[in-house]
Amino acid sequence: MKAVKLITQMLLSLILFVPMLASAQAVKGSHLKVFIPSLPYIYISHSINAALLKPANNEQGWEYDMAVSHRKVDDTTYEFDLRRGVKFQDGSPFNADAVLMNMNYFKKAPFLFTKIDSVFDYAEKVDDYTVRFHLKEKYGQFLNDAIWIQFYTRPYLEKFGWNGKPTCPNLAEAGPYGLGPYILKEGYIEGDRQTPKAVLVANPNYWNPEYPKIEKVTVYTELDSNVAIEMALDREGELDIMPIPVSEKDRVASSRYSKLVTAPSTDNIAIHINMRTGNEKLLDKDVRVALNKAIDQRRLLNKYYNGEGQISPTLAAPLYPGVDKVVKNLKAYSEVQDPKSIREDLKKTLNGLELNVYTQDRFMHIWKGIDRDLRKVGVKLNFDITSSEKDVFGQLLSTNAKKNTKEWDLLVWGDDDWYYNHPWSAFLVYRTHNYWSTIFPDSQLDGYIEDMFRESVGTPEFDVVSEKIMRHVYNSGYMLFVPTPNKVLAVNKNVSYSPYRMANMPLWEIEVSPDHWSLQ
Repeated sequence: MKAVKLITQMLLSLILFVPMLASAQAVKGSHLKVFIPSLPYIYISHSINAALLKPANNEQGWEYDMAVSHRKVDDTTYEFDLRRGVKFQDGSPFNADAVLMNMNYFKKAPFLFTKIDSVFDYAEKVDDYTVRFHLKEKYGQFLNDAIWIQFYTRPYLEKFGWNGKPTCPNLAEAGPYGLGPYILKEGYIEGDRQTPKAVLVANPNYWNPEYPKIEKVTVYTELDSNVAIEMALDREGELDIMPIPVSEKDRVASSRYSKLVTAPSTDNIAIHINMRTGNEKLLDKDVRVALNKAIDQRRLLNKYYNGEGQISPTLAAPLYPGVDKVVKNLKAYSEVQDPKSIREDLKKTLNGLELNVYTQDRFMHIWKGIDRDLRKVGVKLNFDITSSEKDVFGQLLSTNAKKNTKEWDLLVWGDDDWYYNHPWSAFLVYRTHNYWSTIFPDSQLDGYIEDMFRESVGTPEFDVVSEKIMRHVYNSGYMLFVPTPNKVLAVNKNVSYSPYRMANMPLWEIEVSPDHWSLQ
């Protein structure tokens, strides 16, 4: 019995000691610098925070994080078994009580980009490491939403709570408030506000002793694109990872410090047509469809994307579940009819149209191709260019309520797949009463969205309603459709990084070699 007791004590000691070893894999002195110009708060969120589930580069798009298993009890009840022995970054325990505390705050001010704000009812403690989530109705998207219901310490919640914004809350200030492999040490990055730079350091209390691999990460959110390219390609130690315009591929190939990394993606480029406060001619379906018919997607892909992407009939990436079936029959306008053959007809509809474009500088290589096609049918584009995504969001998220302060007709943002292999990250802009939409009210389209909320991705019912949404948007010309981009990045030659196909940069997995600048 004494031997058994001794072994038990040793095992308990080991369990308690594991968090102390958590950052042992982080190479002392290692430092990574990355530039994330689109959705930086999305890309790094799971490096700092944690939820029941986290993004994964697999077929379903997620894996367990703070949960280790789950059961769907019925259409409105989900039960999760929690990971044991986990501590928040400040050393306080994570358990069922912590989940319930967080969900009480979430209930008061949930995020607003899905239907979870009205569907979530309450969370119930079954035991110290088991919780049940109760919903008010059938909601097939719950698991994808659960990836974004992240957990925070009591001091953070008492100070900030949840924010009730159209974007996810991350950390409103630096501090040991989360559960992720990195602690936000300096700056902040949220959807509608961010510092130009944020600094992350390895979390000594992280539950998994294998991660993180790097001791310190600096994240840049606002850099002039040309300056960033020089930092990554021409100067050692200034930038290790950044997405690049495809026009710079050859320059990366000849760089002394960087290598080219590409991969297929479920990302999207959202080009909004302002039907709320824009040019009145955009209220005419014939005008919106004509704009789309004028764009030669194949030429755009080959010349201006340098072949890095896929032709797409709507905003949603062809690699999404459900969408992949629709695109077998629904083709981009320019694939149905060569824009050159109908230019004279398009001129009758579009000639003399002048539109104001609001864009980040990183998309100008695409606008060059769009501008070329539209000029041939008599459309003039006036460009207002910024290096900051938060400026773009400031106008986009106020337009539905007609409170935008800039006069814009076309607006673009990098709608990378933040919903993890579920097309809602594209479809959310079609929900016409949502902050993210600039489409005029359309009850039929909103009805399709409601139908989609009830179904689970991967089911026949989901595929049917996805096709209804895509065909309706396509026939109405509700967005300006362009090809889906690949991931195209410049990566330091001494950095090991494999990009996910969605909007997540797993900073905890990235490694540097002994020859990396930070270790010299």
